[in-house]
Amino acid sequence: MATEYSSEAIVAAKSLQTFTYMYASMVTFWTYDYTCSLNEEWTFLLESRWTKVKGLYIVTRYVPFLFFIGHLYMNFTNETPRKCHVMNTMSEALSLISVISSECFFILRTYALWNHNRIVLAAMLFSFFAVIVASVSVLFATTIPAPFQTSAIPGITGCYQDSNIQLFIPFLLLFVLELGLMILTLIRAIQNWRTTNGPLYTVLLKHNIEYYACGLFFSAANILTSLFLHYAYSSLLHNLQLIILAILATRMHLHLWHADRFLRGSDALMFIPMTTGSLALTVE
Repeated sequence: MATEYSSEAIVAAKSLQTFTYMYASMVTFWTYDYTCSLNEEWTFLLESRWTKVKGLYIVTRYVPFLFFIGHLYMNFTNETPRKCHVMNTMSEALSLISVISSECFFILRTYALWNHNRIVLAAMLFSFFAVIVASVSVLFATTIPAPFQTSAIPGITGCYQDSNIQLFIPFLLLFVLELGLMILTLIRAIQNWRTTNGPLYTVLLKHNIEYYACGLFFSAANILTSLFLHYAYSSLLHNLQLIILAILATRMHLHLWHADRFLRGSDALMFIPMTTGSLALTVE
């Protein structure tokens, strides 16, 4: 006799399947991007100087490989809720490292656009630190007590936490942070659009605006999914945002490094002409 399952069990099982397909797609996309940029990446890694920015690049680029392994393991195996909890906590920590490193790239770039203004840097760092502390507090207060669930239908692997309304808060905070950084970039662009026409300065502005616009879009999407979707659907786009931001941050840094190398003819410190002098930005 065929076993009948409740509509809730069926919806939960479908959400787990969709979640698994999403992660498999993200792994494929990440691998494809890595393969396409392999030559440029290894040129940068082998020929650029070892600096803090280069270390930041390596963290941003390779940490996603680790949380992909953790999530794929959870999605394709039947584990106990306790083990799911441990694996998810580790993956959340890696995800946090990934988004912090991606955002640091563009905080440094915004700082450079403002000609190393220490007041602007202090404001950005204070806001960034406040967002990190608040997000970590919400994530651990929300995810640690919440139990993990598995599908009652045989053959459906993976585990999930049902939607929790507080999970939208980190993305709301990230949305506000990136909106503030985008405003700073636009203010600087308006102030200097007549006096500064250097190609590297133009690239820097374009990269910042594109990155923040993408971050704002995904943050808004994650706020909506966290508030209104249930089962595994509620976290469907969480790590997709982190992956897209990591790809943008590393791709844009590679492009800027190669552009600087081409224009300057040396692996040195890049100087962007400004009306008030020079703005230095380490690109290695």
